[in-house]
Amino acid sequence: SRSPSSESSSGSSSSASSSSDSSSSSDSSSSSADSLKLLEKLHAKREAMTRERRLQKEAMKANETPEEKRIRRLLKKEAKERRRKQRMGWDKDYLHYTNSDNPFGDANLLATFVWSKKLSKEGLTGMNREDLEARNRRKQEENKLELEKVKKRRMERELERQEREDSMLRLQRDKEAEQFEVWARQEDQFHLEQARLRSRIRIADGRAKPIDLLAKYINSEEEVDAVEMHEPYTYLNGLSIKDLEDLIEDIKVYIKLEHGKNLDYWNDITVIVEDELYKLRKLEKKSDYEIAVGRREGIHQSVAKDVATVFKGKTASQLAALQKQIEKKISDKGEGIDIGYWESLLSQLKAHMARARLRDRHQEVLRRKLEVLKAEQRAAESGEIHLTSEEPSLHSAMTSGTTSDPSARFKNEPSQNPGGSEIKHEASSSEEEEDGNYSPRYLGPNELEPGTIVVTEEDDAQRLIFTRLRVQNADVPQVSKLITEFDSIFKMLELLLSRESTNAVEQALQREARKGMSGDEAIFSVESALDPQIYLWSDKYRPRKPRYFNRVHTGFEWNKYNQTHYDMDNPPPKIVQGYKFNIFYPDLIDKNTTPEYFLTVCSDNHDFAILRFHAGPPYEDIAFKIVSREWEYSYKRGFRCQFHNNIFQLWFHFKRYRYRR
Repeated sequence: SRSPSSESSSGSSSSASSSSDSSSSSDSSSSSADSLKLLEKLHAKREAMTRERRLQKEAMKANETPEEKRIRRLLKKEAKERRRKQRMGWDKDYLHYTNSDNPFGDANLLATFVWSKKLSKEGLTGMNREDLEARNRRKQEENKLELEKVKKRRMERELERQEREDSMLRLQRDKEAEQFEVWARQEDQFHLEQARLRSRIRIADGRAKPIDLLAKYINSEEEVDAVEMHEPYTYLNGLSIKDLEDLIEDIKVYIKLEHGKNLDYWNDITVIVEDELYKLRKLEKKSDYEIAVGRREGIHQSVAKDVATVFKGKTASQLAALQKQIEKKISDKGEGIDIGYWESLLSQLKAHMARARLRDRHQEVLRRKLEVLKAEQRAAESGEIHLTSEEPSLHSAMTSGTTSDPSARFKNEPSQNPGGSEIKHEASSSEEEEDGNYSPRYLGPNELEPGTIVVTEEDDAQRLIFTRLRVQNADVPQVSKLITEFDSIFKMLELLLSRESTNAVEQALQREARKGMSGDEAIFSVESALDPQIYLWSDKYRPRKPRYFNRVHTGFEWNKYNQTHYDMDNPPPKIVQGYKFNIFYPDLIDKNTTPEYFLTVCSDNHDFAILRFHAGPPYEDIAFKIVSREWEYSYKRGFRCQFHNNIFQLWFHFKRYRYRR
């Protein structure tokens, strides 16, 4: 049973909840009633404002004059016409034009134009004004649609034209890129040929560099007659650190120019050169401290020779298998393994593998050339056997025939006596002597190899005398005199060789220098003597004079003075108007340094000047005597000073004389 207090509390709570529900429902009903009342008030206010505007409008219409009514209707019509034109797509500049305000002075601008003659021609004179306006509106709509179509077609044509231009531009870029690649290949090939030509010249002059011998070896593999008896790495013996560093840079140049043609060969040579360079640098260390802080060898000196002996007799395949074993041992990292020893062993093994690959390649090349020579020898022997088999039939045919030549009868007679074979041998020997005189075959100038130096018998005899005197330790004054004479003769031979050389490089340089040569230009080759100079690089490179192809431009100007005193039948004397110097430096050591020129006015005659050219090793300075006048440095006037394709070009014209009274 519940107590009275609990019943009273529950009753009070239920009465409170019912009172709260009734209050919330009453609040919602009151808010909805208020919103309805507000909407009714707004609607009533809006209707009242509408009625008020209507009344004001009716009052205004009732009180307005006919003129005001006409103006009001015109404004309404103009606004309607403006909206219609805006829908038709008229420009904003013309929308505000009215009958009273327009730059054309037309009082009927907004009125519909009626072309009476055209309507009468088309048989539409009976149409009322509304039909004509509707017809004009339809035409305007059609014109608007046609204009939109025209704009669309124009946009399409512009897009097509842009696409065509883009495609042509892409094709042009592709064509230029392809042409540039061709030019780059041709340039690399030209530089490679120039490097090979420089190598041949240095070898012929007896000042060959290691890269020249290595390049000659790899190029001789393709020639059957050229046989190199020694491995290429033998050329590295006795080189200094500077020579090895230069050799590495030269090898990089050959790798770049050959585009990976002999990449394996050059990589093996590079490995060997780096190994030799490391050994020399290690021997160059002076103090014990440098040895202590240097890279740890891992191999004691007492066992270094034994290790080299182990590597020395192995082939490339055996060394490759040994390399795999060493790499596996290093990667395993077992206990008690001296990693430094095995890594040092691996670095030495790479150099031995490179030597083994070059040695195997050398043996393979020799074997291939030997097979070719044997095949040629067998072919020659078979040809001799064939000829000897045909001799009896030919001899019988000669003896059976009759001839009026007594020598022929004399040759046929010994076949009947027992000593005929000896006489026949002597006759054949005499024929060979008369035909060839045991002399070598004559070679023309075009058959000589590029860079071949031609020496006459007199020069060779003088060279022999000089060599004998030097061996016999003759008197010093006489030897020095012979040395001076020999040097002058040798320089003269070089000059003759430079002028008469017809190899491909010289012809290409001459063609390049002769480009654009006109009839007013003549060859200019008058050199000016310079004081004897001693070059610091003369002990390493033999100084030589550069070759050149110079032109002098002569002519006359029809100025006021010449027009007064001369005519076309009696022209004025020609004067020097400019020079074009083309100096060839194909063997320049430092290609990055541009040759220079120096102009010095002659002290004895100020009308002339000495123009001296300086390039660097192995070329001497060369000078020319020219007219001393002020130069025209404008490129529009033909001035050119550039070093391109191993040709230093200096072209200039003199400033013109201005005749003044």
